[in-house]
Amino acid sequence: MTNIIYTKDLVKYFPVKSGLFGRKIGDVKAVDRVTISVRKEETLGLVGESGCGKTTLAKTLIRLYKPDAGQIFFDPEGKIPDTPLIQSHDGILEIAKIEGAKLRSLRRFMQIVYQNPTTSLNPRMLVKDIVAEPLIVQGICKGAEAEARVLEILEKVGLGREHLYRYPHEFSGGQKQRIAIARALITNPSFVILDEPTSSVDVSVRASLLELFKEMQKKMNLTYLFISHDLSIIEAISDRIAVMYLGKVVELAETKEIFNNPLHPYTQALFSAIPVPDPESKRKRILLPGEPPSPVNPPIGCRFHPRCLYAMEICKQVEPKLVEVRPKHLVACHLY
Repeated sequence: MTNIIYTKDLVKYFPVKSGLFGRKIGDVKAVDRVTISVRKEETLGLVGESGCGKTTLAKTLIRLYKPDAGQIFFDPEGKIPDTPLIQSHDGILEIAKIEGAKLRSLRRFMQIVYQNPTTSLNPRMLVKDIVAEPLIVQGICKGAEAEARVLEILEKVGLGREHLYRYPHEFSGGQKQRIAIARALITNPSFVILDEPTSSVDVSVRASLLELFKEMQKKMNLTYLFISHDLSIIEAISDRIAVMYLGKVVELAETKEIFNNPLHPYTQALFSAIPVPDPESKRKRILLPGEPPSPVNPPIGCRFHPRCLYAMEICKQVEPKLVEVRPKHLVACHLY
């Protein structure tokens, strides 16, 4: 199994400043030594509470944020070996520190679809210009050729020629998201971040968008990182699922495996909140005590131990590593 992207001990902190002169008094540890891989042409679901670092991790992967430490290996062809011992391979780029023209040229292979298309689409630009902009910025094409490519991708996402000369405010929420998807796919990328792309649309539109994502993935050989709070959507679209808590990935496994048998206490609590569409069926809800700790001052040892029902003394002292406990199932917890 090969990967399109692989990170090693990835770190992204945001400074906390105070006072008249903006003196730094701490850091928000949004992503803290995360090692993770995304396989070629898979959909990796990323779940966790608000503020756990999901979007920050995603934006750091595609270098919208510059990491503070760690490595990011990326290969548009998806030839990265499934091992942490990556040295030097043809076509594989270590992109954590690249800047300027090299980073710009990489953008065509790494794209993102944001949560709210209303704020991500320029209200003063026509649809044809919004979707064509990545082609022009990347120097791929312009003019009539760019317009032809725009029409082609719009038709693939369910829009048409009649939509080229309209502004974003003339569309429904679902149509706006299709425009955003077309813009992300126009450069024929390899890796696409989907940051809660269905949360701002009606329930009736979500199913059609999920089908569109699956269809485009097959047609264009895409690899997705899908972020969502809706676990039913994550289950429907993901091949594997990674669970984040306070800047750390605490569990990662195949979708069926993690839903049938979650191992980490946080994952168990998270999945116990999934509603059951049967009024006579009862599921035991796991209620976690307290609130999530501040990412500015996370607990020593296991970050989940202040809320864990099974915490032991060692949990307060030693930070657990993400280790394989059975084939294709990783978990960061001393209990397993």
